Amino acid sequence: MASALTTMSARDMIEALIAGERDPAVLADLARGRMRSKIPELRMACAGRFGDQHALMCMLHLEHIDHLQDMIARLDTRIDEATLPFARQTELLATIPGIGERAAQVIISEIGVDMSRFPTAAHLASWAGLCPGNNESAGRHRSGRTRKANKELCTILTECAWSAGRTSTYLGAQFRRFHRRFGRKGDRKAATTTAHTLIVIIWHVLAETTAYRDLGSDYFTARIDNPDARKRRLIQELEALGHKVTIETPAA
Repeated sequence: MASALTTMSARDMIEALIAGERDPAVLADLARGRMRSKIPELRMACAGRFGDQHALMCMLHLEHIDHLQDMIARLDTRIDEATLPFARQTELLATIPGIGERAAQVIISEIGVDMSRFPTAAHLASWAGLCPGNNESAGRHRSGRTRKANKELCTILTECAWSAGRTSTYLGAQFRRFHRRFGRKGDRKAATTTAHTLIVIIWHVLAETTAYRDLGSDYFTARIDNPDARKRRLIQELEALGHKVTIETPAA
């Protein structure tokens, strides 16, 4: 009935049970907001045996939840204090789709804010382990696995990639594009590849001390449909095959 035991409605019902209330109608009437539409179902759910031993277990669980929430709040406060000198960088990273304030703090804790340590974005991606490996022989590509990674950084960036994939942004479009390319079971590959894009963007944001500027969710379709871009792409492909390309405009 409730999405979580920590909702106000669920908490009120459990505390009422602990206090000795057993009437399903009274318990169901403690529902708040949108849960009030579920009162008939809640009455049925609240009917049944509930003894003193159950009340004791519920009380212990609630006390444990409260203890954990207090610990989390204290740690959050400490993290905010420790990252206060990097408030500006945190704010800039949070402009990137998929990256929230807490994720930005984790990223900064792993890579710092001084990008002079990494001459290019590729150096940072390689250090993070988000640069695909290259094992090619006789024109055959055998492996695209990433190198040994910074697990904490890769984990948070992969989560951010999943989050970005649900947005109507350039990163969201890229995630979906990779997902289509890798097939039905390509979720993980799409997230890893988008995480690589994220680390490149992060380097530029921190190195240039500038907010992220989105290219738009239609970036890829615009490139494909753009005649000039298509012409340049075809010329590059022909030149890569060793051909010399000359463009002549037909007479009107």
